[in-house]
Amino acid sequence: MYQIVSKKSLNSTVTQMEILAPFVAKKARAGQFIILRVDEAGERIPLTIAGYDREKGTVKIIFQIVGATTEQLNQKNEGDFIPDFVGPLGRPTHVEGLKKVCVVGGGVGCAIALPVAQALKAQGTEVTSIIGFRNKDLVILEDEFKAASKDFYMMTDDGSYGREGNVCVPLKELLEKGETFDEVITIGPLIMMKFVCATTKEYGIKTIASMNPIMIDGTGMCGGCRLTVGGKMKFACVDGPEFDGHEIDFDEAMSRSRTYAEFESREREATCNLFKKEVR
Repeated sequence: MYQIVSKKSLNSTVTQMEILAPFVAKKARAGQFIILRVDEAGERIPLTIAGYDREKGTVKIIFQIVGATTEQLNQKNEGDFIPDFVGPLGRPTHVEGLKKVCVVGGGVGCAIALPVAQALKAQGTEVTSIIGFRNKDLVILEDEFKAASKDFYMMTDDGSYGREGNVCVPLKELLEKGETFDEVITIGPLIMMKFVCATTKEYGIKTIASMNPIMIDGTGMCGGCRLTVGGKMKFACVDGPEFDGHEIDFDEAMSRSRTYAEFESREREATCNLFKKEVR
């Protein structure tokens, strides 16, 4: 059993938890993920490692409440336990040897991008961070990104905070001015990553995209996270989750990612109704 040692709401739909899991914390690296179950009869879901403390033996996860399982997880509180917390899984982000990197995060994907930015800064890399959200109410981890970055840009679609526009606006401005990066690393909604990769391709800048958003069971057995990279079939959970963004077929990936959207929404609603009845 794994204890929840802290819980914090980052916004109305995103929650941060620290889980006591010393063996996972000992080996965890930026870019990897874990698989958990909320109860013995629950489904297995993959969540990216959003941080870790090897001395305390804790692993940080940040999740968006989108389906039944994340709704059930959000009902847990500090001191509660979950039965399964397996990891670290997946290939860690390659950061060695990089001197200057732009990290581009969007929405809850910023929870995945942050440990990458922190790992880069820890080794002395010059980090530029660009993060974007739909509006001010959804902003998360701003201070943490500022601390990990030499240059920082905040964007919101509606202009309610930071600059108005999407993350490609400052990225393109920097590239047009002649700014160069060893790599651009992007993590967020598939449509955002598609356009970030299209922008950097014009300038010949190597770009790594994290395909965490399409993972389901995290082992490669379900086939739900298969995608086409460079004309070849890959699995995000075992071959990635990070790939050369200029070789990913994003249109195919977006089509596949919508397959279970209606089911997730329906199951979450049913779970919410169940909790309401229990409260009564």
